[in-house]
Amino acid sequence: MLKEKGTLPTLRSRELGDGLRAAMREAGMGVRELARRLDWTHPYLSHLLSGNRAVSELDLISIVVACHVKREERDRLFGLQGNLGTQGWLQQYGPGVVEQRTLVDNVRKATSLAEVQLAVVPRLLQTENYARAILGHASEREVRARLARQSIFNRSTQPKMTFFVHEIALRVVAGDAAVTSEQLHDLLRMSVRPSVELRIIPSAAGALAASFTVMEFADFTPIVCLEGEVSTVFLEQPYQVAFYQRILSVVAGSALDRRASHELTTSLAVELSAVPDGLPR
Repeated sequence: MLKEKGTLPTLRSRELGDGLRAAMREAGMGVRELARRLDWTHPYLSHLLSGNRAVSELDLISIVVACHVKREERDRLFGLQGNLGTQGWLQQYGPGVVEQRTLVDNVRKATSLAEVQLAVVPRLLQTENYARAILGHASEREVRARLARQSIFNRSTQPKMTFFVHEIALRVVAGDAAVTSEQLHDLLRMSVRPSVELRIIPSAAGALAASFTVMEFADFTPIVCLEGEVSTVFLEQPYQVAFYQRILSVVAGSALDRRASHELTTSLAVELSAVPDGLPR
């Protein structure tokens, strides 16, 4: 399922294009200058950088040599080049590997993002203390990497973000009552942002299939992200995306509206503060 071939662009071809543009910036060269040095036409190089055209191994060698790309990044770019047409991507993170470049980059590029989260508060909305509590014995680097995507809220242009969070995720105490209370109050603060819509899925809605994120973009087709602690799956095939979009439609139909969600979150925050043992009932 993860190795179906499709037409360009794909996640990999776009990431390769982004990596090549970053290499050019690092080398202090624009498209016209690099094209001149390689004796290529400007349109030819522009198409390679867009992700819409396959980059041959020879072309990639020419670019990385001209830009003096360091070995680690060079190896990453060649790994992408060998699978440009592959739709769907399983990324696994080994010990100590916490950077989630593909996910963070696509969150930044998205025009809209809809996340369904059944067990915990969505990562984009987690406080630092809440993240530490649910990660257990995670390193400082792992916590920082988890929170890095929240830099999206500092950008002048942000995607429209809708978060569907199950009521149970808000009732479960993470760490202790103080941590969870801080998280609920931060959710209330975040939910009034113009770019953020918080929708609570009431317990009465029953069980749901999975947690997932659907991202839409201005210039290419939507993707679905299934995120775990040590791996992430990206789905690109149209039938896969359509499947999760149908689930999303069902979830949206059962979730509380924005106002009712704010009221329920407020009620849970007050309830948490009032109960001595910190457990909402």
